[in-house]
Amino acid sequence: MTVESLTKEIRSLAQVKNAIILAHNYQSPEIQDCADYVGDSLELSRIAADNNAEIIVFCGVHFMAESASMLALYKKVLLPEINAGCPMADMADAETLRAEKMKYPGAKVVTYINSSAAVKAESDVICTSSNAIDIVRGIEGDEILFVPDKNLGSWVSRHTDKTVHLWKGFCPVHADITVEEVMAVKASHPDSMLMVHPECDPSVVDIADEVLSTGGMVRFVSNTTAKSIIVGTEIGMIHKLRKTAPSIEFISASGNFVCPNMKKTTLEKVYTALSTEQPIITVIPEIADRARKALTKMLALSK
Repeated sequence: MTVESLTKEIRSLAQVKNAIILAHNYQSPEIQDCADYVGDSLELSRIAADNNAEIIVFCGVHFMAESASMLALYKKVLLPEINAGCPMADMADAETLRAEKMKYPGAKVVTYINSSAAVKAESDVICTSSNAIDIVRGIEGDEILFVPDKNLGSWVSRHTDKTVHLWKGFCPVHADITVEEVMAVKASHPDSMLMVHPECDPSVVDIADEVLSTGGMVRFVSNTTAKSIIVGTEIGMIHKLRKTAPSIEFISASGNFVCPNMKKTTLEKVYTALSTEQPIITVIPEIADRARKALTKMLALSK
């Protein structure tokens, strides 16, 4: 089948089955174009928590589908590619987090949504890159244990007077990009501004004109007068940005900005998932109940 015909088949099947298709901003262009909603983790969490569908097809990675499953009670959540994981999420586990909490007994645990349900269950509140600063500022207490992304945590710590203890996790895709690489791109496009994600290393963040979540990037380009922007995040984001602001030139900050897990989802796998209603993502009820409290607290604290 062609991309167009397969997309049409998926859309028809989704209508018959009362399903919605959610896609993260890092998904491939054809997946984004097939989806009902394309957004960042916060936007997709809100949609998962409040919709009239019976089935949610989550085009993303495992922790995203887990979160949707916990927020979308009594709905069937499908992950087209069961092996789409997240290296950062794998850098934190519940047992180690419990040990770290004992080291900082007065600290509130603020956990990035890029984490497993078991880790979320050990947390006081969840955050995304778009609301992390607001969450840390808004939660009571002056001491924070930020899990698992040290780079996002470092960015957050710059914007609060609270003591922030950083986990040692990171996104390999974002953390691998160097200042030298970015400066080389800037040298080739001297009139372009630089917009990066806070998962990047602090040294890259320091040279950026704007530091934004993917959702923040979309809002920014909708209103900016910039004519050319270097984008420091996963390559899939550029498709969303070009659709949002077609008059702006978008340049990737690196040819290495590719998340292999995000690219595992294909239209064929989406079609198969809808047809078979598999694989279903579920979470052990005891873990889900505790993690859901942290997720719903995030939604309550988010602006």
